[in-house]
Amino acid sequence: MTEREIEAFLTIVRTGSISAAAEVLYVTQPALSRRIRALEQELGYQLFIRKKGLRNVGLTAEGKAFISLAERWKTVWNESRALKDMDRSGVFHIGSVGSVGTYLMPMVLERFMEKNPDCSLNFHQCHSFEGYKYVEDGSLDLALVSDDMFSQDVLTVPAFKGKMVLAVSGLLEDSPRQPERMLSPSCLDPEKEIRLPWNPEYDTWHDYWFGLGVRPRVMLDQMSLMEYFLREKGCWVIAPEYIARMLEAGGGPDICGLQDGPAESVIYYLVKKGKCARYAVGFLDIMKQALGDMDGLTMLI
Repeated sequence: MTEREIEAFLTIVRTGSISAAAEVLYVTQPALSRRIRALEQELGYQLFIRKKGLRNVGLTAEGKAFISLAERWKTVWNESRALKDMDRSGVFHIGSVGSVGTYLMPMVLERFMEKNPDCSLNFHQCHSFEGYKYVEDGSLDLALVSDDMFSQDVLTVPAFKGKMVLAVSGLLEDSPRQPERMLSPSCLDPEKEIRLPWNPEYDTWHDYWFGLGVRPRVMLDQMSLMEYFLREKGCWVIAPEYIARMLEAGGGPDICGLQDGPAESVIYYLVKKGKCARYAVGFLDIMKQALGDMDGLTMLI
């Protein structure tokens, strides 16, 4: 299916005849007919009703239905060709995993936009594997992810880290909050867990302590829902300390350390090798300033 074939079909529909369409497109009638036959052969059905002696052509049922598809195909084709002319010089395309996007990016992006009023910001929430894919193909200038993956085209750099702690609703309500208090994972009821897929290392740790067949209270893929489910008494979640402290400061769950807990959660930034987007360095500097004094977070850049 080619642009010429689609254009031939739509022109015939618009003019009502092959001869008139040929004049509009500055081609011979036999050449135009060949384009239509090639299109019909690829589609596997006839588009026009052909009868000798008729000046105008009629559409088959399939031909009528194909009009809207042909128009959409033409639109997509034109948009695809326009991509090469896009001006990205004043646009910053950034993405992040949900935890970073929900709890950390608002304060960072606010400062970034204050410092860069000329920038058009395009933010996209994505999983780690998507972040690598989007940086590789140029859809994102920079991504913040939780998984360290291999890519020949992407530079993976540790940005910051935080200890994993326990956030639990109501467990410590009869005693003062004690940040130094430590609990063993064996004390936790896995059926009250709010489970989030932090990274492969965390999954390995989780399987060791709670087994493969355990059924959590709720399994989430969106960080924004975590606070809602933490309202239920006894429900718990294991999360990076910098996130847990933000929840606690807002009157949320109690925070405890974990004995034999999982490894620290590391967030990496991704950029394409050999390419430095216009706003990337400035964004990283602002992120370092904005997050540098946050409780439970250690900057690595």
